[in-house]
Amino acid sequence: EAVASDWMLEFACYCLCRHFSAVPAAEFRQWRAVALALIKGYSKIPTHQKKTVHLCQLLIRIVKGKNLECRFEDDQRISPLESALSFWTLLEREETKLEKLHEDIRRLIQIQVVAVYMENGYFKEAAEVLERLFADSKSDKSLRLKLATVIKSKDPYVPLLQSFSYDLLISKIKSYIELFMKENETKFLIQAATKQVESKGLGATALQNKTVNVNENYESNLETKQRFVFSILLLRDMLGHMQNYCLNVDSSLVWMSINCLLDLNNLQNREKHGDSLTSGRKRQRWTYKEDLELKSGVREFGVGNWAKILVHGNFNSRTSVMLKDRWRTLCRIE
Repeated sequence: EAVASDWMLEFACYCLCRHFSAVPAAEFRQWRAVALALIKGYSKIPTHQKKTVHLCQLLIRIVKGKNLECRFEDDQRISPLESALSFWTLLEREETKLEKLHEDIRRLIQIQVVAVYMENGYFKEAAEVLERLFADSKSDKSLRLKLATVIKSKDPYVPLLQSFSYDLLISKIKSYIELFMKENETKFLIQAATKQVESKGLGATALQNKTVNVNENYESNLETKQRFVFSILLLRDMLGHMQNYCLNVDSSLVWMSINCLLDLNNLQNREKHGDSLTSGRKRQRWTYKEDLELKSGVREFGVGNWAKILVHGNFNSRTSVMLKDRWRTLCRIE
């Protein structure tokens, strides 16, 4: 149960990062619910999961940063951004690098905590939150004085607030997310999947020969291929246990996760190889056997579950989008 919960929290964090500030925000809301349910399930946060939990909590609060009606703390005075700042502080303590980025984000959150109150006409509350933000004697006195002057002016459109805007904060958070994901990409998934494979007596060669659809032409090295295959296998192996281990999370979320991995894999490969792949590669005709696989998959899993059909079927370097397009073609033909 602990393995499944850890795995789901890791992947929920990954999906929150991937869908952070995306439009539409439905996917972010889904994974926010998953992450919060899993975090609530911990009586004590394991040391190895602290950074993941803090990042999830930070992103959830940043997204709600401009909604002063939303509260995450028992103290009703604490706005979402002020709450986010406390989790940013915890993240800063767990890292020794990225000092410049840390400082930029901290300053932006502090400024936007005040700015959001001012934009809503709550100047008294802005002055009160300023006192809380800079209560520490080691805090940035220069920034405090500048913000105090801004609050007295009662003008939410002064250059300081416009230069250090909410959009800039979102952009900086995205930069942090990119670095976080690059550093932590599927580490837990690889470890857990390896244990799953070893427990079933499968070696690395057998694992690579499993029917998982990864385009060989897209893979730049064996490590990348193994990482992707491990992740897909873990998702598939965990599927039967999800509802018991993860507070009755709908198993369709797992297949949405598989879709995320498939899309990410294709995106990363396109970024590595550019458009030359698509322009130089001949369009591959669908075989009769592939059509049968597709029809069988639709009968078993239903129309629309392309990621699930792709993982279970035996296709020749196809993607879920290709399956969807081919199904439409078959429907027209028949």
